[in-house]
Amino acid sequence: MVPEPLKRYYAILDGEEHARYLETKRIGGSADLCTSDEILWKAHDEWLRSPRKEPVSGDRASLLDLKAELANRILRKCTLCERRCEARRHMGEKGHCGVLEPRISTEFLHMGEEPDLVPSHTIFFAGCTFNCVYCQNWDISTRPRAGREMSPEDLAGKIEARTLVHSKGATLPLLTGSARNVNWVGGDPTSNLPFILETMQACKVNIPQVWNSNMYLTEESMRLLDGVIDVYLTDFKYGNDRCASRLSNAQDYMRIVTRNHILARDQCEMIIRHLVLPNHVQCCTRPVLEWIAGNLEDVKVNVMAQYRPEHRAMHYYDIARGLKTSEFSEALRIAEELGLNVY
Repeated sequence: MVPEPLKRYYAILDGEEHARYLETKRIGGSADLCTSDEILWKAHDEWLRSPRKEPVSGDRASLLDLKAELANRILRKCTLCERRCEARRHMGEKGHCGVLEPRISTEFLHMGEEPDLVPSHTIFFAGCTFNCVYCQNWDISTRPRAGREMSPEDLAGKIEARTLVHSKGATLPLLTGSARNVNWVGGDPTSNLPFILETMQACKVNIPQVWNSNMYLTEESMRLLDGVIDVYLTDFKYGNDRCASRLSNAQDYMRIVTRNHILARDQCEMIIRHLVLPNHVQCCTRPVLEWIAGNLEDVKVNVMAQYRPEHRAMHYYDIARGLKTSEFSEALRIAEELGLNVY
């Protein structure tokens, strides 16, 4: 039986639905992409709500074209994440994340993701909007100049080469070891949103798009993701602002991340990850799981025990050790009592 929380995702895999980014290529109209931000955002929101889906050609712009244009304009004074640095990235000015041109640390078929997603074409971007002292991928997140540059067209070609060919009732692999989805991650993908949308412009295959993020995006970025993402794979780290500020240098965490989870669930399907930290079951795990149970329906939750003291964690007394079995068992018990759909 198809899991209800990911019903549309499985329909795409079965060839019964189109990935949302493909739908945005079929919505559009006459628009001058050189006009003001205000006019473009108005057209964006009108087209996003439009029930019309027809081929866009000639001088007609698509909804995806508008999204890519608006995303690139944000780089003039970057507000892709809630740091709102306003760095002029197109002129070589670095913001908090340190990302200028997108650099891909690695991209491969990931077999270690949630079972619904495996195998996942996971694209790891260098750099991150957070500064987690215990980052499990610190070699990627803390080195925004590492990795290699790749054009949107080249990356789209790699995606197409690894995509399963879908037809109703059948899924046939193009190559040995093919992907069920494209998984945009890092670090964090937020700093690279314009590049990701440009890659989608160049891509033609029917493959679900997964946004794997800490969810510290601005509302503008969430609007740009609306209509192109099929599954949000979110990282809900903390249950209070104090822990978020101390361990990830993330201010106003709960307001921003809870807002974005609600926006994301209104857009499409969702899987929420929560990494259980040692000594943080009551201050973080419990309130996170309680918030999910009280505010979101039809989501899958992955309560994770993979924590290990990496990066600078040994300098923080509460997280300087591994997770105890009893702590993880308590986290699972809380999730079970709340009736969450847990992996």
